[in-house]
Amino acid sequence: MTAPAALIAVVDDDQSVRRGLRRLFKSAGYAAETFSSAEDYLAREIFEGPICLILDVRMPGLKGPGLQEALEKRGACEQIVFITGHGDVPTATRAMKNGAVDFLMKPFDDAELIEAVKRALKRGEEFRRKRGEKREARGRINKLTPREFEVFRFVIMGLLNKQIAVELGISEIRVKAHRGQVMRKMQVDSLADLVRVAATLNVPLVAHI
Repeated sequence: MTAPAALIAVVDDDQSVRRGLRRLFKSAGYAAETFSSAEDYLAREIFEGPICLILDVRMPGLKGPGLQEALEKRGACEQIVFITGHGDVPTATRAMKNGAVDFLMKPFDDAELIEAVKRALKRGEEFRRKRGEKREARGRINKLTPREFEVFRFVIMGLLNKQIAVELGISEIRVKAHRGQVMRKMQVDSLADLVRVAATLNVPLVAHI
């Protein structure tokens, strides 16, 4: 399936700003949409491709930081570039700490904004890639039986088959069989690959051995 094209979404209550930025992004070859409020943006159907959100800090209704928080809660993939004419250090610091790509003061340089957008879309693509890998890994791990999952957790800790057998109270032969099934279902060829998959999903290690 072809990945959706990148999108830039401008959320600003100033119509002249929306119009000017849409024209700028179109001239730079980007697909762009504009929204006059955070609420309007939240009502939009979720975009599945890389997306950069150009977000005004101060707007009637839900403010920029509030929209950032709402998007975080729903696990959105938007990468945010804040723009504002009323910035302050605490607001900028909080926005960046919460994952914003940049925080630009109006009036800003067009080239500076385009560079921020490029960084945001690159980060968005990486975010989508990692999320896809996690979804795929979760689908594989869900195929494991409860016993196979137990073996899986011991294996990623580096235990040998005979050690796992003692921990689970089963034969070493059964451990070897379960281990083979784990490798097959997880679609990996080595312990290192298996550990990487476990790290992707933050699989908890066995608390006590």
